[in-house]
Amino acid sequence: MNGSIAWMARNHVAANLLMVFVLLTGALGVLRMKKETFPEIDLDQIRIQVPYPGASPGEVEDGVVRRIEERLTGLDGVRRIDATAAEGMAAVTVELELGADMEKVIDEVRGTIERIDTFPSESERPVIKELVRRTRVIDVVLFGDVPEGALKVAAEEVRDDLRSSGEASQVELVGVRTDEIAIEVPEAALRRHGLTLAGVAEAVRRTSLDLPGGRVKGEREEVLVRTKGLLYDGRDYDDVVVRTGPDGTALTVAHIGRVVDGFEDSDLICRFQGRPAAVVGVYRTGDESALEISRNVKAYVEGRQGTLPAGIDIGYVRDDARLLRSRLDLLLRNAQVGLVLVFVCLSLFLDLRLAFWVMLGIPISFLGSFLLIEPFDVSINMLSLFAFILALGIVVDDAVVVGENIFSHRERGKGLVPAAVDGTLEVAKPVVFTILTSVAAFLPLAFVDGNMGKFIVVIPVIVISVLLLSLVEALYILPAHLSTRPGLPSRFLGWTLAAPLRLHRRVSGRVNAGLAWVIERGYTPVVRRALRNPLVTLAAGLALMLATTGFIAGGHIKFVFMPEIDSDWVTIAVEMPPGTTSGRTRDVVRRLEEGVMRVCDEIDEETGGGPSILRNVFSIIGDQPMLRRTSFGAGGGVGGQAHLAEITIELLPSEERRHSSAEIVSRIRTAVGPLPGPESLVYRASLFSVGHAIEVQLAAPDFDMLLEAVERLKEEIAGYPGTGEIHDSFHEGTLEMRLDLEPRGRALGLTMADLAAQVRHGFHGAEALRLQRGRDDARVVVRYPEAERRTPGDVESMRVRTPSGAEVPLSYAADVSFDYGHAAVHRSGGRRVVTVTADVDAAAANADEINRDLRERFLPGLMRDFPGLRYSYEGEQR
Repeated sequence: MNGSIAWMARNHVAANLLMVFVLLTGALGVLRMKKETFPEIDLDQIRIQVPYPGASPGEVEDGVVRRIEERLTGLDGVRRIDATAAEGMAAVTVELELGADMEKVIDEVRGTIERIDTFPSESERPVIKELVRRTRVIDVVLFGDVPEGALKVAAEEVRDDLRSSGEASQVELVGVRTDEIAIEVPEAALRRHGLTLAGVAEAVRRTSLDLPGGRVKGEREEVLVRTKGLLYDGRDYDDVVVRTGPDGTALTVAHIGRVVDGFEDSDLICRFQGRPAAVVGVYRTGDESALEISRNVKAYVEGRQGTLPAGIDIGYVRDDARLLRSRLDLLLRNAQVGLVLVFVCLSLFLDLRLAFWVMLGIPISFLGSFLLIEPFDVSINMLSLFAFILALGIVVDDAVVVGENIFSHRERGKGLVPAAVDGTLEVAKPVVFTILTSVAAFLPLAFVDGNMGKFIVVIPVIVISVLLLSLVEALYILPAHLSTRPGLPSRFLGWTLAAPLRLHRRVSGRVNAGLAWVIERGYTPVVRRALRNPLVTLAAGLALMLATTGFIAGGHIKFVFMPEIDSDWVTIAVEMPPGTTSGRTRDVVRRLEEGVMRVCDEIDEETGGGPSILRNVFSIIGDQPMLRRTSFGAGGGVGGQAHLAEITIELLPSEERRHSSAEIVSRIRTAVGPLPGPESLVYRASLFSVGHAIEVQLAAPDFDMLLEAVERLKEEIAGYPGTGEIHDSFHEGTLEMRLDLEPRGRALGLTMADLAAQVRHGFHGAEALRLQRGRDDARVVVRYPEAERRTPGDVESMRVRTPSGAEVPLSYAADVSFDYGHAAVHRSGGRRVVTVTADVDAAAANADEINRDLRERFLPGLMRDFPGLRYSYEGEQR
């Protein structure tokens, strides 16, 4: 190494070529590197979703979830199976073992699921896919006081424009309902004509279809034959013939009911600034740049202003690329400040030329690091920019040491080249081992397992790359630059800037004199006394180490796994009791929106002018998309649940406002006050979250015993100071009407299958067919009119058809009872589980201490009191 350092110091052309090579390759690496807000990682999870329309959570659990768990348990590569049975949907998450082959496991899972032939006949085909963390860049919102259909048509046009323009490859509609053609037939019409809903659905199915008929081969050409009769428009179904009489008269759909060409019967309502809205979500995939996508989408939105149908406005919300831009600006500002400070300090204490070349080592090291980073598939994102900011504080140390030592040798009278060579070689080994020590400190972060490891691996890769390039720059490039005499530019500067240079020399002389006084009068005497008394020095060091250890062990320095990071968005997630109507949920959302507006108006008055702190308010009833996006991992959910709602408040960027998002949330809580109705009201003001501070999952063989243990745990957590938002995942579901076939019904030839099918057809709908309309699937269903599907009395008064064709009231053939079911059933490891969660105020308590006390003191006793009880930590602790 000594020979190469000396050779490079004497051959400044080679050093300059190396510097140019590093800068150019680094710049090309920056241009090629993808830009995203957060790294897109594989979660090592497989999601299986099985729609079971109209089924209760208990039916979904028994009919779908248990069957999947039985088949997948023990499969090679499967580490854990979690499942949720919600109304109309089963969602099973399969977590893979570390190092398992995703393609192999997903093929085995798919084959295993496809071999299950005992799923209920009403369930739909399972959807099996690898779970990945998608990166949403920006949302385009279309809003106005117009019908839902008009908003959806405009949103589809915007989606198709963005897809075809090439500005983003993954664009999808959010917050809009799927098309549905409903043929509503009253019970009276069915009785009058002796029909059933299943029979009407079969007639529609036979009439509306496209079917290839082969080909006719002539002597000179071939002709394809096909039956083309698929009906796409709801008005066309009026003429569908349900039955033809002996005299040739046709009974059509229009004679017995009406056709509604609208949307599926689910609760999903979006509002933006208090007006109906539809959202087009734009995502980043592959090597696409989040910054470019955001810029192009904003330009598109500006260009579409005033071109949409009357009453519809367009805008953009939740621009995640803005966060990336702000962190990039922060890095550039820190780099600029760092360059100035390095130059000023070194120029005052050492030499102007030395300060310039040491300062230049920062951009050389940063740009050159991209040459080493590129093979690791690292992108420019929030975490990588944080790593660069972290490296900025330590990257210049080796160059300062080398440059200062070269300057010291020059002060002894050596020539430029000997001073550069001797000064570098003298400190080369300490500098190398210093850098290697820093590398060793960051290297373990590259071997952290799990999803968190996939996120933070970017930090050691970048910091180590920057440190290694800084070592190359300090040992091979910097000495060459300091071994040459000033050329024309330096003489030119000396001639034109004579007065400033003289001033600099006077200031530098005084600073160096002051430094020499501090060294001679303060530092040197202390060092001499320490050397004369080694035992006292060792004892002082040990005392300081013990004091530091005791300070940490005593709890004076708290451990926080993930600090609250101020966000530009505040999310309020509302969960009403299951069975709540969308109207009641809308009332709660309206009160929250009013509280948000009051708080923002008060803050605007306090700041006294300038832009409003509130940029926009977006609310959705029937889903909670942002709550899942800000959580670590990729959540799943079933849309269209009227008891769920979410409000997203977009604020001014944090650098442009004086109030933190946490403070704004606190004021909104106070302004809204206690709200009657919601079972859960969760406020989120952090940039992202990996889970709750306290999150304990309990499982027991007896469910009633499990619920009792859950209440004990909640009471215990509430006793700790600083805890709040204590909830559990069990919620009593909607009121269920349960039907059981009476003996007199069986005497009429009815079976449970007949009873269930006829009730399902009347209230959920008998699916006649599915058709592709545009880019979406649309169902055609036959059911009762909405006026006959409102109350439990409508079920009891419906007529059930027997195999002989007779009609009897349902209340005669079946026993009707009422009971409450579950809102959702959560399972893990093949057992029902309930998760208890709580948040902790970091100013009043420490979550790590509370979790440790629960684990060591309370939970063992709880397991003794409830035999068979198991617990596991989830969220942050996991």
